[in-house]
Amino acid sequence: MASYPGSLTDVPGLSVGHADDPVGLTGCTVVLCGEGVTAGGLVRGCAPGTRETALLQPGMLVEQVHAILLTGGSAFGLAAADGVMALLEEQGIGYGMGTIRVPIVPGAVLFDLAVGDATARPDAAMGHAAARAASAIETRQGNVGAGMGASVGKLLGMEHAMKGGLGTASLRHGELVVGALAAVNAIGNIHDPDDGRILAGARRPDKAGFHDVLADPESVTEPPTGNTVIGVVATNAGLDVAGANRLAAAGHDGLARAIRPAHTLYDGDTFFGLATGEQTYDDLLLMEMAARAVSYAIANAVTTAASLGGLPGLAGGG
Repeated sequence: MASYPGSLTDVPGLSVGHADDPVGLTGCTVVLCGEGVTAGGLVRGCAPGTRETALLQPGMLVEQVHAILLTGGSAFGLAAADGVMALLEEQGIGYGMGTIRVPIVPGAVLFDLAVGDATARPDAAMGHAAARAASAIETRQGNVGAGMGASVGKLLGMEHAMKGGLGTASLRHGELVVGALAAVNAIGNIHDPDDGRILAGARRPDKAGFHDVLADPESVTEPPTGNTVIGVVATNAGLDVAGANRLAAAGHDGLARAIRPAHTLYDGDTFFGLATGEQTYDDLLLMEMAARAVSYAIANAVTTAASLGGLPGLAGGG
């Protein structure tokens, strides 16, 4: 089974931290951006739960962010951002407004309340802990942070689903680096981005492989709920806000390569784009690297996820 190398933290200037509840099966992941980096963001799912995404578009006053939050807990989990803000304020990091500094912390949620304890949700204390734990060498994947309660392949209901998780990967071309981090909680099947085979997804009741919604759409009798893939794609290239938004869009291209179906009425798929440096780049190359890095991170998320919460995972255990 393919394992794709690298990590979001290969992009200079970024650190990643996790906090989670291994009993309630939820958690959050924080990407810290130092004193601030250029950012964009794009929602392509039709059922999103997000925070501070409007300011990520070109033409807004604030063009940099200080952290990104990826969290479980559905909309309840957005409370974790308060803890991230508190830690950054303690460190004197934020957008300057006179003597006050306001940390800019966009975020996105996934719905993991159907796995574990539905009343267990990330809160400010968990967000603070994740930010406090952030490290430039953090590379854990699978059942960690925002991936703790993630699941995939819910087209036939949770009884036929599999364990999702958190994945990361990176690519290099000379001095240019692109890294991705994704919390994978998808309705659909997860495909290997290189050969197209299904890695994880909706298990057929007859145990003969995975369900294909295109081959048998009538089998999906109820709207699937509790889905979303959220993540970050970052580079050391010198991008403006418009470029960071193109980077986020390329991240969604990678999502669609690895997950089928994607960007549905029942998803809240959201990606953030971050640019940390001044490296020169070719736009076509950069965007293709971004798409591939995201697709690789998504594949890693399911191949490193162990069985948990009654869901089988490709990493075994449980």
